[in-house]
Amino acid sequence: MRIIKFTSIVLLFISISAYADELKPFTSDGCSAFPEGTIEQNQLWLSCCEQHDYVYWKGGTYQQRLDADKALRACVAGVGEKEVALLMLAGVRVGGTPFLPTKFRWGYGWSYPRFYGALSDDELQQVEDATRKIAR
Repeated sequence: MRIIKFTSIVLLFISISAYADELKPFTSDGCSAFPEGTIEQNQLWLSCCEQHDYVYWKGGTYQQRLDADKALRACVAGVGEKEVALLMLAGVRVGGTPFLPTKFRWGYGWSYPRFYGALSDDELQQVEDATRKIAR
């Protein structure tokens, strides 16, 4: 009986993974639960967050996430906010994990759960197609 249950579970996972996931349209919530700028310039680093959201939406490998987070830090530091940049880096390293079903997790454009891993050719094509729609 245990073998039948185990086999059923394995077949279920195989059948689920056989179907490619469909990428949801890109959305950005700006800097999520973080301010998007200073009191004087309330959108000072908003574009940094939107660029970061785009990379998070696509997802990919652990190294790609690390690179995206470092790019966010550099972008925010580049507008003159080095301390804010370090705080944001800490926040995204903790809060952006793909292991939580949040709307701002790594790979949020794909169905949860979506962990680290290189995108397949089909997935890369979906990203390219969606990016063209955004650019219009």
